[in-house]
Amino acid sequence: MNTTQTKASALPYIATAAYYLSFIVLGLTTAASGPSLLKLAEHTTSSLDRISLIFVIGSLGYLVGSLFSGFAYDHLSGHKLMAFTMLVVGIACILIPITQSLEILLFAMFLNGFASGIIDVGGNTLLMWVHGEKAGPFLNGLHFFFGVGSMIAPILLAQVLLQTDDIHWLYWIFTIICLPIMVWLWILPEPKHAVTEKQKSASFPVTPVILVVILFLLYVGLELGFGNWIATYAVTLGLGTSITAAYLTSAFWGAFTFGRLLGVWVSTRLRPQTILFIDIFGCVISAVIIMIGRGNTELWIGTIGLGLSMASMFPTFILLAGERMQITGMITGLFLVGSGAGSMLMPWLIGQIFVRTGPEAMITVLLVALAGILLFLLIFLARKMEPLPDAVSAD
Repeated sequence: MNTTQTKASALPYIATAAYYLSFIVLGLTTAASGPSLLKLAEHTTSSLDRISLIFVIGSLGYLVGSLFSGFAYDHLSGHKLMAFTMLVVGIACILIPITQSLEILLFAMFLNGFASGIIDVGGNTLLMWVHGEKAGPFLNGLHFFFGVGSMIAPILLAQVLLQTDDIHWLYWIFTIICLPIMVWLWILPEPKHAVTEKQKSASFPVTPVILVVILFLLYVGLELGFGNWIATYAVTLGLGTSITAAYLTSAFWGAFTFGRLLGVWVSTRLRPQTILFIDIFGCVISAVIIMIGRGNTELWIGTIGLGLSMASMFPTFILLAGERMQITGMITGLFLVGSGAGSMLMPWLIGQIFVRTGPEAMITVLLVALAGILLFLLIFLARKMEPLPDAVSAD
């Protein structure tokens, strides 16, 4: 094998490393919003129900970004689009901690959400194009690194609060991290699109796509609804201080991260639907422990259990969908529109419930979402599988 062939064979792994780093940033910015919520409310002199609009607006941006990028990755340079998007994330993270206006904060959150949608669609789509049928472990690895970022963010927040008593440097560190990743993505060669003209002209799988979109809506609402509000839940019920609540959030994302690492191994041994049924059962048991126990110990056990159980659901939904339809940039974008809708609606809904009925109802909302996931998963699996069109070789 000559030097050129060696470089060509290494390119998929070099690109994969860049996607993984991008997802660390995605995890950092996603997990930072919840634990920094009270400080952002203080900066903008906003009440809890008003500051919860950051979740709605950020998720709206994510939804718009997912819609835009679903088309863009099928027609534009994927790596350069992701590189430009990392710059947008960096700018948003400069603005978020310094603004004293709720309106400007919401604009920055929209900007960050828009960029996050583009990165999320890009990482998932490009990785599947690069690795083809062997994408399963790599896809779980991608979402493992999202968990790494999500785990680090609350720990970093706790340390920044101890040192400065504010959140400015938390977000500015995110900006600094974005810059070298932006350069790396910009200079990467482009992968070949793994979709033929024949596949593009094939009939669009409307009903299966709608079902998977609903699954993503419910799942991401579950994940971010819990991840963004667990710190406020603990503080409001007197089960911890702002520092210990940040560590509780980190425990959730830490368990989530370990679960995604475990998912890399599990995805090579179990069918996607089997993994999903195990995950749903684990989520229900963990939520019930929090609901019935109502103590500090039960809260920690249930939080860690939820993190472990939720971890592999997102990439497994994509793998399950990939068994039944050809995944294009547009279809991935539509899946993540569901994600955006879920991340917009569930944290906002929980915020309203906090104000009107108290924090305990959060767990009830999560259990209802789990029931919906189980229902729509069963409907999706009950549909007759249709043969996939022949894929293009990734060579």
